[in-house]
Amino acid sequence: MAIVGGSGYAGGEFLRLALFHPHLEVTQVTSRRFAGEPVHFVHPNLRGRTNLKFIPPERLEPADILVLALPHGVFAKEYERYRPLGKVVLDLSADFRLKNPDLYRRYYGEHPRPDLLGSFVYALPELYREALRGADQMAGAGCNATATLLGLYPLFKAGLLQPKPVFVTLLISTSAAGAEPSPASHHPERAGSLRVYKPTGHRHTAEVVENLPGRPEVHLTAIATDRVRGILMTAQAFLHDGWSERDVWQAYREAYGGEPFVRIVKQKKGIHRYPDPRFVQGTNYADIGFELEEDTGRLVVMVAIDNLVKGTAGHALQALNLRMGWPETLGLEFPGLHP
Repeated sequence: MAIVGGSGYAGGEFLRLALFHPHLEVTQVTSRRFAGEPVHFVHPNLRGRTNLKFIPPERLEPADILVLALPHGVFAKEYERYRPLGKVVLDLSADFRLKNPDLYRRYYGEHPRPDLLGSFVYALPELYREALRGADQMAGAGCNATATLLGLYPLFKAGLLQPKPVFVTLLISTSAAGAEPSPASHHPERAGSLRVYKPTGHRHTAEVVENLPGRPEVHLTAIATDRVRGILMTAQAFLHDGWSERDVWQAYREAYGGEPFVRIVKQKKGIHRYPDPRFVQGTNYADIGFELEEDTGRLVVMVAIDNLVKGTAGHALQALNLRMGWPETLGLEFPGLHP
């Protein structure tokens, strides 16, 4: 397999996972900026684990599996160049996540290849497992969209929520916000600070709306923290009158009872009562919790994921496992660390 754009967060994380996958052999990793350098020059955690060097994109040769981790918009513009180079193509950018061109236009602008929208399967296994088994073109979900969809999908599918706007707050890490350095990296006295990274119009809103049953009204606000990895999603919605906590439990059990990477975290006592990004760091798990305000019907849903694993490379590898007919959990068994 080959990874295009392997020097960034997404490409580097997929490379890390692929190197330890028993059925994958990474033969090419591209980077225009670091061409000729060993991959550990950029990803020091891989020192001594691979002898691969970055090659320029122009030297890319055909591969059975092509993973694209290019900046948003590049693959769509150069589709004809890259598509023939992989029998199975897995795109980690936002270029082909959406099917609706109007929705894409609203959040991203004009799509250079609107004729191809809808030709990729959205690579979120919990929602589209069967479609992924036969997909030669897959589009990885966005990290904030992944956390939000996993938390809300079962509730909308079961018809538990009132037709009111759902407000979502995402506490995101620096790697989820992009390559922008953390404010505390130059000012240690500001460590632990928060800042509103995207108060309105978050692009992942499009994925959330398109993939939730009934296309409800959902509003996302992202707040950047000084964590390097991790997302904590909190959504506020209202249950229909007459529904209870037991019905919420049932909705999650029906949706995720057999899911290998979704865990319901709702303890009545103890210090780990709710989802926490610390405990999924480096893993492909999504921890989901909720709390119901009985007298008002207000339901607060919480989801913790590692944005680079379950939010990007991990669910993409999970989708690839499905496509290739391998065990779904292969290469993704790491349980995380504590403490």
